[in-house]
Amino acid sequence: MRQSGTDAVHDDRLALRKRRPSLVDAACEHIRTSIMSGVHRPGAQLPTEAEFVDLLGVSRTVIREAIARLAAAGLVEARQGKGLFVSETARYQAFQITRDEVENLSDVIQLLELRLCVETEMAALAAERRSELDVMNMRQQIRILGEAAVGLEDSVKADVEFHNAIARASKNSYYAKLIDFLGVRLVPPRSLYLRQGQAYIGDSYKAVISAEHEAILEAIIRRDPDAARVAARTHMSGSLKRHRELHDFMSSNSPTG
Repeated sequence: MRQSGTDAVHDDRLALRKRRPSLVDAACEHIRTSIMSGVHRPGAQLPTEAEFVDLLGVSRTVIREAIARLAAAGLVEARQGKGLFVSETARYQAFQITRDEVENLSDVIQLLELRLCVETEMAALAAERRSELDVMNMRQQIRILGEAAVGLEDSVKADVEFHNAIARASKNSYYAKLIDFLGVRLVPPRSLYLRQGQAYIGDSYKAVISAEHEAILEAIIRRDPDAARVAARTHMSGSLKRHRELHDFMSSNSPTG
């Protein structure tokens, strides 16, 4: 049975509510921030459970779960008979963006802002270094975007894979890792928010991004890094503009807006 539009919106809102920060999330973030900002330096002893309970106004169960998460992430460690300490390597943790951190459209927009400068130079390198296989992979994703039967979520995935193909074409493994990392975190929330705002976006979404992708691809095919930079910046700036407008639209049409 096909889900009605009203039911789909209800499910989307329910999904968003489920992803709002919990007490454990908040406690985790407080302790993590105190470590990463240098309030508690690597090797330093952390407050006791009881002290965290008083400081944050939550239960011991909440603090224990937050500490367990931080320990699993390698930020803190328990020393037998001595207490809880900041890991010596805490400040050297790998850059991470967890699924819970991308919890609203504003977070999606911030990630797109990060990608704007990254993708501009990445496209220029791809224009200089691409192979025919790279070009073929980019064409395939543009072809998927152009198919009328492809739904919104598949369009978002094809969009992400197009950028992954550019990253691979740059022949810089760090671009490839970063763009793949960001794409994994952007696809679910982008699909959710674009579906919620589909009435606002209309049928123009796929056509617009397909045309922008074509401009990037043509510059890469010509091995023109300057044109690739311009096309990539135009596309990412347009994507940011569309998501900001969607944010404003959804804010003005929310029950509390």
